[in-house]
Amino acid sequence: MRRTQRQRDIRTAYLLMSPAVLLLLTVLAYPLGWEIWTSFTSLSPLQEGGTAFVGSENYRRQFGDAQFWRATAVTVVYTVVTSAAKLALGLGFALLLARPFRGRALVFLAIFLPWAYPSGVSVIGWYWTLNPPTSTAYAPFMGHAKYLVDGVFGGGAWAFVSVTLFNIWRGSSFIGVLLLAGINAIPPELFEYALLESKSPWQRFRLVTVPLLKPFLALAVFLSLTSAFADLANVWMLTAGRIVFPVIGTHAYWLAIKAGQFGPASALSLTLVPFLLGVLFVLFRLFDPPSPEAA
Repeated sequence: MRRTQRQRDIRTAYLLMSPAVLLLLTVLAYPLGWEIWTSFTSLSPLQEGGTAFVGSENYRRQFGDAQFWRATAVTVVYTVVTSAAKLALGLGFALLLARPFRGRALVFLAIFLPWAYPSGVSVIGWYWTLNPPTSTAYAPFMGHAKYLVDGVFGGGAWAFVSVTLFNIWRGSSFIGVLLLAGINAIPPELFEYALLESKSPWQRFRLVTVPLLKPFLALAVFLSLTSAFADLANVWMLTAGRIVFPVIGTHAYWLAIKAGQFGPASALSLTLVPFLLGVLFVLFRLFDPPSPEAA
């Protein structure tokens, strides 16, 4: 009787989950499967005749293209720099807001506002700030800064710096709020014991706060990595669509939409997936290792 009731509960659970599973298959599995299949074909609206299966030819062409390796290097540098900066700033914001002080609510709003504000409006504000379209008091300073950066690192470096600063500005606020939730989830008794046993704030931070925040740090770095790799819209708007310092996303967009090469573009966008999955696996093993089994 009990077994029959359990089987009925299991069937009910699967029935209740079926809409969510169907939605995931529709919005995630189908587009991903279509992109994987397209990467092995010559699909293009510009070609004459039908679509042909070309095997791994699109991947071989990408690996033999110097532009692909340049875009990969820029993407990795962009991801590492923005993730490290966002994690450092976000952790600082969380530690600042963890303590009660006068005006804490206003500081919280100031930190949270960059992430809550619409990205499209923020991008325009940053673009006009770093590249003033009209004569303003700070326009000469920005012009000299752009001339200096482009002169040292090459044309388009100022645009890359502006994209990096915008990503850090917007992402660090979200990571700060996420880590603040992690600090608030830790029982306060642990911090009180650490206050009695440790000799300095740095010792408490290194031996108590960081180990207890490891799962939240892993999640924060994961979200930062994925958002940086998939950051196409902000890069596109801040550089006015120019590929001066190409990242994989913008390069794949130009290849698919402008050049009409859907097959090579799909292969290009999928080349970093194994690398990204490997990095995420190592990341979670370092920050959130599995618990040792009891002997």
